[in-house]
Amino acid sequence: MFGIGITELVVILVVIVVIVIIAGVIVLAVRAGGRPSATLAWRTPGFLPPVPEHIQGRIRELAAEGRKIDAIRLLRQETGLRLKEAKTITEAIAAGRFVPTPPDRPGAADLATRVLELKAAGNTEQAIHLVRGETGMSHEQAEAFVSLI
Repeated sequence: MFGIGITELVVILVVIVVIVIIAGVIVLAVRAGGRPSATLAWRTPGFLPPVPEHIQGRIRELAAEGRKIDAIRLLRQETGLRLKEAKTITEAIAAGRFVPTPPDRPGAADLATRVLELKAAGNTEQAIHLVRGETGMSHEQAEAFVSLI
């Protein structure tokens, strides 16, 4: 049939199936409210999302200037929240009510400090385990990293 063998037909079929799956995922994401340019929005009903302190401060400034719409727009851009959620949180921030801030987490830059502390305490194996867990290095790579610090 048209000079196409069974192997070519299977390849074409697989490509079509993959394209259909990708299109389906995109459609489902759009239906769920996903936007390509937005960060992951907080979707747990009843809980306020963490809003960084500098964003809360800017929202307070905008609200004090009477620019409530700009404050809501800023919050939506930074968090990916829906309009109703952003309006509720903006009003809470403007009224001075508590809105959680993101927890301070030790970042990747802090890994060297924690490794040094573990080595100083004589816990070299635990330092290697820490490096492997946070970086995905092999045992040998993590050992070399810990020994160089």
